[in-house]
Amino acid sequence: MADVLPLVEARLRSALGEPDARAGVTFLGTDRIEVLRFTEGDVVRYATLGMSAQPMADPTAVVADPVKGPRAELVLSVRAGGADTDKVLRPLAVLAASPQVEGLIVSPGASLDVGEPLWPGAPFTSVLVAESGGLIEDLELDAPADPVRFLPLLPMTPNEAAWKRVHGAGALQERWLNGGTDLRDPLRKSVPLD
Repeated sequence: MADVLPLVEARLRSALGEPDARAGVTFLGTDRIEVLRFTEGDVVRYATLGMSAQPMADPTAVVADPVKGPRAELVLSVRAGGADTDKVLRPLAVLAASPQVEGLIVSPGASLDVGEPLWPGAPFTSVLVAESGGLIEDLELDAPADPVRFLPLLPMTPNEAAWKRVHGAGALQERWLNGGTDLRDPLRKSVPLD
């Protein structure tokens, strides 16, 4: 099968334009993960590139299938200027490497936590993985490979993350919607949860 990453980068460029910055991170025992930054007006989008090079494998499987299995890249959108969000590059790369490092299968509704603020002063240490297909269409690959999904990440405060563990991702997203929450605000407060 052809290398997936050039196709993924082409899809990112067609959906988001030319990246204005990129950085790469390599963790011991993993493939290189790059994070591309795209700026459009007052919105900055960070997209991983490298997570989809291999399919995510069930950690209980004896042998990982080199072709079949879910593939994804992560996309985070924030408003520019409110915080030093460029420091999110390493935490994003950590999240993108988690399938290789921890054997996770990252899918919509999941919570991912980096254990520290996503950027300096951020009220968020974790993200909710949202459904793909909105901003960037899934990238179909030759059968039998699964498509690459571009999963939006929604930053969560610690209170929101705890509430989501009890009530579920759908209930938290409903709270955000009903509260008119600006999920792109890099310094937003927690949505009321009582």
